[in-house]
Amino acid sequence: MKKFIAMSAALVMLGTAGHAAADAAAGKTKAAACAACHSADGNSAINPEWPKLAGQHASYIAKQLADFKAGTTRNNVLMTSQVAALSEKDMQDIGDYFATQTTSIGSADQEKLALGEKLYRSGNSDTGVPACMACHGPSGAGNAAAKFPSLSGQHSVYAANQLKAFRSGARSNDMNNMMSDVAAKMSDAEIDAVAAYMSGLH
Repeated sequence: MKKFIAMSAALVMLGTAGHAAADAAAGKTKAAACAACHSADGNSAINPEWPKLAGQHASYIAKQLADFKAGTTRNNVLMTSQVAALSEKDMQDIGDYFATQTTSIGSADQEKLALGEKLYRSGNSDTGVPACMACHGPSGAGNAAAKFPSLSGQHSVYAANQLKAFRSGARSNDMNNMMSDVAAKMSDAEIDAVAAYMSGLH
């Protein structure tokens, strides 16, 4: 009986792996249009204002695409037009594809490194800014189940822009306003420093 249970579990895992691989393969085709801005492998080498998608959690990517499509909590003219025809399955497949890619790691601005590392690992107790690693992990890997994104290697320009968008209210698709509350307590210097630190984090 134990052998049967173990074999059944193994078959389920193999089936799940095969399904994920198939979804990633389908996602590669569906993500062809994304390459113009985000590069074919998701490392967005063209413009640092466009995020790296390589290695990002599939569930997070799918949520962002859905939010762009809804247009209520996250708005971007270019992205709205790109996602208009995507189905929920398309979004998940695209997420599955980019999740299989390897993120290229940048290099942190040395002048901002010390402050950025302090904020990421310890926060700022004087202003109530929590440590970023509490949700995004010591290496910036994030948390797929909670839809907390991977931050490892992300372009510093993009990361800083998103923190400022959360702070201003231009972006509001975070869980329970968590990022909006955090960013509201951060200065421009702190945002730029932690964004620079994350670009080299891995």
